[in-house]
Amino acid sequence: MREDGSEFLLAVRRVVESGDVSTAAVPLSIKSGYPAILVLSSDSRRIDRAVVATLAEALSAPFSALLENDRRLRELESLREAAEADRRTLLSRLGRREIGDHVIGADTGLANVLSRVDIVAGSDVPVLILGETGTGKELVSRAIHTRSPRHAGPFIRVNCGAIPHELIDSQLFGHERGSFTGAVDTHRGWFERADHGTLFLDEIGELPPAAQVRLLRVMQDGLVERVGGRKTIAVDVRVVAATHRDLHAMVKAGQFREDLWYRIAVFPIHIPPLRERREDIASLACHFAERAATRFGLALVMPSPEDIRQLMRYAWPGNVRELGTVIDRAALLGNGKRLEIALSLGGHTSSEPIQSSLPSEEAIAPNASPISHEAMAEFTPAVNPDATSNEPVSAIEPLNDAIRHHIESALEKTLGRVEGPFGAARLLRINPRTLRSKMRKLKIDWRTFRQSEA
Repeated sequence: MREDGSEFLLAVRRVVESGDVSTAAVPLSIKSGYPAILVLSSDSRRIDRAVVATLAEALSAPFSALLENDRRLRELESLREAAEADRRTLLSRLGRREIGDHVIGADTGLANVLSRVDIVAGSDVPVLILGETGTGKELVSRAIHTRSPRHAGPFIRVNCGAIPHELIDSQLFGHERGSFTGAVDTHRGWFERADHGTLFLDEIGELPPAAQVRLLRVMQDGLVERVGGRKTIAVDVRVVAATHRDLHAMVKAGQFREDLWYRIAVFPIHIPPLRERREDIASLACHFAERAATRFGLALVMPSPEDIRQLMRYAWPGNVRELGTVIDRAALLGNGKRLEIALSLGGHTSSEPIQSSLPSEEAIAPNASPISHEAMAEFTPAVNPDATSNEPVSAIEPLNDAIRHHIESALEKTLGRVEGPFGAARLLRINPRTLRSKMRKLKIDWRTFRQSEA
């Protein structure tokens, strides 16, 4: 029977217009949707009305199951179409033909990162991803999820810095109907939605102290209590957090809970900035060129060796995200004929960042493979060690010595301070964690310069 009830009205009209019709109507038991009624009628005088009623009762159960199955099939089809639409939208936004798990730089600049991902992916311990903005923290979190036993479950990303403080509890833990003004319905929070999957808490350092307390309880006990609710809900969620801030310094400053820090930093993964893995620039540039051609409907133009050399000379303060923006702009300016890299960079120096708005997970390439060493040789200016020069080789200071002297000069000016507004990291305009890593590599002891203060 149609959901609009037109056939039922027609049958009722027949009953009213003809007294000879034997008719019986029984309601059908369905859980949701429009109410349904099964109507059986016969215009034969030899069939008693009681027989029709008995037949209608017998058919009510199978017809109810039929309608319920039809409703569920329609819902599944609607969900499938919605998922396919989301997939097409995502592929269009990322400029891909298929969604894959290949990470550009997995064999080069991100090899150490991916090796740590392989180590931790099989367990359920929390992971803390550290790195500058635009380095691909969400990319790494998705790699952890897809390589884990939870890969069939949901992966949900939450930007903690984008949620208003008054709505954080509702978004993370859910709320009951009528728990506050505007709560017109029950809302499942992100933890419930990520049950049996992975919850990626991006920019976790932006959470206010009150939300940090409740997050700690959920991570410890695996229990969620909705706002306005009276019962606890058990959830099975693997938490992966990320931040570009120095959480350790925030703990010392009282801006981040120490117990939560210990809980989320069980297995930290540091993603190096693009300027420290320049061997990935050529592969990334080729991937972004392919993506730009797909997104903008342009002819595919790959970067030339000179384009790569220009990209290699830039400092990339915006990391992979900025590189994607530059290639997109270069493709549009070249109109499918060439990549206008120099014009896209706009004369920016290594200290002048270019603004970007592309998401960091776009560093995944479905079909691209890292450029081989032979291909990289084409992008790198040839250097002949036996070539003669007017300047003796001994006059050129080795790079590590130059970096060491520069860092020592900064530490001397800051009296051994590494972090803070008057630290060497601020003076050198690099992340304090990066500076400490370089100091360990070059065996520079900050205490030597702190003693000079006395």
